[in-house]
Amino acid sequence: MIDLFTFKEDLKKKDFKNCYVFCGSDENIIQECVKLIVDRFINPDFLDLNYIKFDGNSMDGFQPVINACQTLPFMSNKKIVLVYRANFIGNDLQNKSKLSGEKEFNYIHKYVKKVPEHCILIMYEVFKSKRDKVSKRIYKLDKDVCVVRIDKFKGRQLENRVEEIFSEKNKEIKKFELRLFCSVMEDNNFSVIKNEVEKLCCYTYGREITKDDIKKLFLKTSDDDIFDLVNPISNKKIKESLIVLDELIYKGVNINYILTMIERQFNLLFKMKKALEDKKDKKYIMNMLRMKSDYAYSIMMSQSKKFTLRQLRHAVDLCINSEQKIKSSTVDQKTEIELLIINTIAG
Repeated sequence: MIDLFTFKEDLKKKDFKNCYVFCGSDENIIQECVKLIVDRFINPDFLDLNYIKFDGNSMDGFQPVINACQTLPFMSNKKIVLVYRANFIGNDLQNKSKLSGEKEFNYIHKYVKKVPEHCILIMYEVFKSKRDKVSKRIYKLDKDVCVVRIDKFKGRQLENRVEEIFSEKNKEIKKFELRLFCSVMEDNNFSVIKNEVEKLCCYTYGREITKDDIKKLFLKTSDDDIFDLVNPISNKKIKESLIVLDELIYKGVNINYILTMIERQFNLLFKMKKALEDKKDKKYIMNMLRMKSDYAYSIMMSQSKKFTLRQLRHAVDLCINSEQKIKSSTVDQKTEIELLIINTIAG
């Protein structure tokens, strides 16, 4: 198994393989690697004929991939076959597809050992979170094909890549500001980082970037982190809520504070729902809830419609009960918050 740096060095040496398997949490970087291979071998005039793509999530069998690999390229020495989001080679086999079984994987493994010389077969799996690990299946493939583990850019590597993006946009950023920006962005996918570079360039159009610009746009407060949790809760998204909860606890946010903010959100939604049912107008509700923008009002109104008044009252009661349990007993605090989220959303 090799890393991104080794992969790029191999490309410089023209050391190409017939089969690549990429894995990592940043799909944007993986796609950039795929593009490097495609640009090296495929004439843009014949791209549709010599670059064949399959969605790994919707495949019923691997035979169409094999057929594409076996077919000779059109007016080219090479053709490239890509299977993107090939979850059947990863750890997440809960959504059973016809390729998830051991027999099917062994069939795929047997074929990738003998991909024809005229073809480069590429498959990639995107990790669901930064805690995901390389699957046993990918380790098996590593014995016979080139597996590239794509970790997120960090440190100087991230700074160099981000500086390139600013240069592409003809925007200068000084070393200190670049380092500050990268320190804030380090945990993000690269597609997100590109969008944030664009945002910063637009915000500072016609002038130089300062550290205050970066702090104002990107440094999150604890309240911002909590919003990331209460927002999916308010939208009744259990899985997303539990993932964000894990992230907050991992970052060291106090559980009592998390509980307080969840209770506060349901209180606000209850007051909003009650006021709407009482036919109160927008101005009255915004003043009552101390809202400062129409946008905040529209979001909360939309969220309140996902619950009945009874469900919101019940959610507030559940929050109070959880608070009492956490303070007065030896319950597992994380488990208690998880149950609270599930029960409040389920109603």
